[in-house]
Amino acid sequence: MVALSTPPPPSTTTQDGTISTLHPEILQTHILTLLDGPTLAATACASSELYALSTEDKLWRKICSSTWPSINDPNVSSIISTFPSGHRSFFSDSYPLLHHDRHSSSFPTTSTECFVSAVDIYYKNVPIFSKVVKTETLTDWFKCSPFRVDLLEPKEFVQTLIQYEPTEKDLSVKQLEENITLSWILIDPKRKRSMNLSSERPVSVQRHWLTGEVVVKFASVVAGDGGEKEFVECGVVVCCGEKEGGEMEVREVSMGMEDMEGRNLTGKDSLVILQDAMAMGERRKGKDGKEGKARHEEFLERKKERKEKMHKLEKALDMACIVTGITVFVSFWTFILFR
Repeated sequence: MVALSTPPPPSTTTQDGTISTLHPEILQTHILTLLDGPTLAATACASSELYALSTEDKLWRKICSSTWPSINDPNVSSIISTFPSGHRSFFSDSYPLLHHDRHSSSFPTTSTECFVSAVDIYYKNVPIFSKVVKTETLTDWFKCSPFRVDLLEPKEFVQTLIQYEPTEKDLSVKQLEENITLSWILIDPKRKRSMNLSSERPVSVQRHWLTGEVVVKFASVVAGDGGEKEFVECGVVVCCGEKEGGEMEVREVSMGMEDMEGRNLTGKDSLVILQDAMAMGERRKGKDGKEGKARHEEFLERKKERKEKMHKLEKALDMACIVTGITVFVSFWTFILFR
């Protein structure tokens, strides 16, 4: 967790010239407002006085709002206000990358009425797309159907200010690979928890061979509940189309979950895994932005190894069936001819 749950011991520094000699209002309005989230959390560890000033919700609300414009939605703001420490708790849950490598079989899963997705897409750190979607989780349709969250309707698109050279088709792919980032925060209003399911930077960027659209994929790998769901991948797909005139538009933003067999998980299975990851997953701050891609490639390698293992097993079973069949055939005719 980024933020502390209990204040540190009182500061014993009383020398002139130290930060403790500044008026609290000056600290809060002219210094603490300039800090980012991780720095503000670290500042709160310095002394009890700084802890009291650094845990003010208005500071964290400003940081959260500037980091994720989508949470300015009134419904999301209302949900965040119910978190134990408001925006500070929300930032602690949502800012670091999620690492969840072990499913907890003892984790008590409870039904939640809905999940709320707060999604932001950035290009060169400037927001170009923000949207909030509520997903009902109690319906039979959700439980039995493949888990999928779509932010845009089939023919809906969002215009961006991204420019590209029409004569340089490969340039747009490179542009997005280097400059686009995404945040997909999943919020559980009932448990008052949240997590970021994005890898932040793309794990793959490709041009679709038929439509010509640029397909950008983000992914987060979490622990499943065993078997083919030993690990599952939450994949976010962003499709960008190139409009005449040199502008790019967002045509699809969706999320789904896939197991190690390549099958899409149902809503019921996804709900159990997501609740466990949200409650038990470790939050870590990425160092170079490549952790998500490395975990994605590791997941693909595990899928490949599992597929090869299953293929060898199937070949062995086929051979056993053939040998058994031949043995039965020979035994039958031997009995007929020599009885």
